[in-house]
Amino acid sequence: MTTPAPSAPSAPFGARLRHAMDTRGPLCVGIDPHGSLLTDWGLNDDIAGLERFTRTVVEALADRVAVLKPQSAFFERFGSRGVAVLERAVAEARAAGALVLMDAKRGDIGSTMGAYAATYLAPDAPLFSDAVTVSPYLGFGSLRPALDAAAAAGSGVFVLALTSNPEGAEVQRATVADGRSLAQVMLDHMAAENAGAEPLGSVGAVVGATLGDAGVDLAVNGPLLAPGIGAQGATPADLPGVFGAAVGNVVPSVSRGVLRHGPDVAALRSAAERFADEVRAAVGGV
Repeated sequence: MTTPAPSAPSAPFGARLRHAMDTRGPLCVGIDPHGSLLTDWGLNDDIAGLERFTRTVVEALADRVAVLKPQSAFFERFGSRGVAVLERAVAEARAAGALVLMDAKRGDIGSTMGAYAATYLAPDAPLFSDAVTVSPYLGFGSLRPALDAAAAAGSGVFVLALTSNPEGAEVQRATVADGRSLAQVMLDHMAAENAGAEPLGSVGAVVGATLGDAGVDLAVNGPLLAPGIGAQGATPADLPGVFGAAVGNVVPSVSRGVLRHGPDVAALRSAAERFADEVRAAVGGV
């Protein structure tokens, strides 16, 4: 199969995401080819297994879920051949109508951040994606090259704010001189970036669904990516308690909870549809 040529977005990411969530359901499914998951699918932990796994997930879900989120590390571990699989997956998923969020969590300064931005956010790049995850903990200003590149391309950026891993709290819950947590400082920066955007800004926050009461102001006028649904222990029913009034902008992310149903395409589709229905019910049909 010939990989479709990438195309530049026709509208800002926030608007495209809002439309995708409203029409396809508020769900992001990760493409996380763990070695153990390949084994569970009856595949070898090699490039052939990676390609079979990835193509199956894209075939099953790209024409029906709002967002697919490949985890770059699981492709990079195979070197250039793995990155080639990732390139094809991104292009084919986007051609089928899914928004692709590259889970790369890049963070650096200056020209290096600019190079990361060009890798994922330049419309003519082989890995051009609808959005990318980034880390702001070298200072929010260090993200400027990515924020500017995303705005120019109609793409989005998801910024780590309050992650679901327990170790994150020692940085993210630390306080600054005015008493705000560092996570709140980052969220306030995101809100400023999204000011005036309709129906939704293109700078999103990553906030774990496993946190209980997040304890921060999540009114950033942007999407809230919520990892932790499924294997990490959170359920769609937990979302209102974590996100409160902002729950309508939540994009719950599930990976193993759907992927473990492969390699059967129908089972993958059923699992994704079930999660999307549970999310709709939990957030009151928003």
